Amino acid sequence: VTLWSPSSSEYLVKMLCHKGSPITSLAIDRSGRYMATGGGDSKVKIFDLRMYKEVHSYKTYGGAPTCLDISQTGILGIGHGCHSTFWRPEALKVKMKEPYMKHQLSGKGPLESLRFRPFEDVCGIGHASGISSIVIPGSGEPNLDSMEHFTNPYMDSKQRREAEVRSLLEKLSPDMIALDPDSVGGIEESNLIQRQQRLRHVAEEANAKKAADLEAAKEKKEKKRMRGRSKIAKKLRRKKKNIVDENTMKLKELRDEEKEERMRSKELVGTDGAGEDAPAALQRFF
Repeated sequence: VTLWSPSSSEYLVKMLCHKGSPITSLAIDRSGRYMATGGGDSKVKIFDLRMYKEVHSYKTYGGAPTCLDISQTGILGIGHGCHSTFWRPEALKVKMKEPYMKHQLSGKGPLESLRFRPFEDVCGIGHASGISSIVIPGSGEPNLDSMEHFTNPYMDSKQRREAEVRSLLEKLSPDMIALDPDSVGGIEESNLIQRQQRLRHVAEEANAKKAADLEAAKEKKEKKRMRGRSKIAKKLRRKKKNIVDENTMKLKELRDEEKEERMRSKELVGTDGAGEDAPAALQRFF
């Protein structure tokens, strides 16, 4: 077994797991501390990746282990022949005598794949006749951590895009994204004349922008609002209000004549004396 890193072009660790037998399956737990390998010698070996040493091994019956998987809670599932066995999470640390559960698929072996479903107590087993799903209590993680990398089943498109970018950044070599210590934290060398020229240039840009904004504001046309006082008819009426022409003079003379007639009729009504005996509230009708 060779262990690789995304930022390295060569393998980091090379381990001899099953001497003289091919490795048929491999699984690593969620914490990355333990690795389980299945070989053609009908053995499943548990390795501690912190020391790269074998902890213990289990013997399989009915055939060599063809598929391995470790659930989110650490349950080890082994498929061998037409049998599948499941071991408790403690089986990775210490050797146990009996498995947690067993399941037999007679006449459907050898098993081709075995996988646990995340966040659910379900295990899927692929065999020659199709697929079977069985319930393994305690295999799924009961508490969902939405901040964990690529484990949120309810993530939206934005979160999925951010996770992809994060995974791509993790593949980059640290030398490609590290800051240059020679340029970071240094002081720019410049004299007084250069600083004054820079300040003058910044001030000129600000003044030019301000002048451009003023010109744009002047050239901006008045909005044509078609409601209320801004209607076209009212605009024309306001323009002609102070214009004195022949028609305006004739209209003014007619109004003055009507006003004088009304004044004369009132004087005549007052001299007749009619209605003097009427009450004060009715005198205005005479």
